[in-house]
Amino acid sequence: MQPDKKNPNNQINIEISDEVGEGIYSNLAIITHSPAEFIVDFVKMMPGVPKAKVKSRIILTPQHAKRLYKALKENVAKYEAMHGEIRDSEGEIPYNFPMPTAQA
Repeated sequence: MQPDKKNPNNQINIEISDEVGEGIYSNLAIITHSPAEFIVDFVKMMPGVPKAKVKSRIILTPQHAKRLYKALKENVAKYEAMHGEIRDSEGEIPYNFPMPTAQA
């Protein structure tokens, strides 16, 4: 790959608005996929409230989904090396809600 004449180091300048930088809290992620894309819905569930809303949706190509998977795996390993193993509550849904049905 040839270096970009305007950007010889091939660095990307990424900006983030204040609103996006604040982030959105989520305690549940629902992942669905089709042959062409992965959809990750981030949900905020509250105790005692039987309804939850999707707060953010990210749509990825399969290639980007795999890159995200690898990056998360690497970062979880680094986190656990510094702070100890993250206890896994695999299969448990917070607040005893039934598993939501994803809709794309």
